[in-house]
Amino acid sequence: MESALTQPWPWYVAGPLIGLMVPALLLFTGEMFGLSSSFRHLNALCSPRTRLEYLKSDDWRREAWNLFLVAGILVGSFLATHFLAADVPLLPDESRTGTGLLSLFVGGVLVGFGTRYASGCTSSHSISGLATLNWPSLVATCCFFAGGLAVVWPAIWLGQ
Repeated sequence: MESALTQPWPWYVAGPLIGLMVPALLLFTGEMFGLSSSFRHLNALCSPRTRLEYLKSDDWRREAWNLFLVAGILVGSFLATHFLAADVPLLPDESRTGTGLLSLFVGGVLVGFGTRYASGCTSSHSISGLATLNWPSLVATCCFFAGGLAVVWPAIWLGQ
């Protein structure tokens, strides 16, 4: 039993469990799975007197379940890395420099912008969107894969 908690699960176990999470969440809560909107809800919670219509119109109380989901992911990750897994550093050594931290910051801003611009993150589109037969999510998922291939193939050819 301990090895089931300390070792990665095979794709044929983890994949269906992730896939079954979507209908379970819809069935039990009536909500779609997605994490990118939690940042908006957190900002709306922390800025009650904001002038930004984007945050003023956000009903974070109705979406509080999403904040609890994110908190659960953070707590679960902490528990797993501290009590179940081998010692894994938060950042690899090459990211612990000024250039590495700047790259992480710029990458995070670009991912955050892209997530809001695309109306959802890769998880939301590829898991929830496809599970509900959402046409824009199929297009977004195909673009995610195409973009990944466009970056990885040249890197492999160049020996990176």
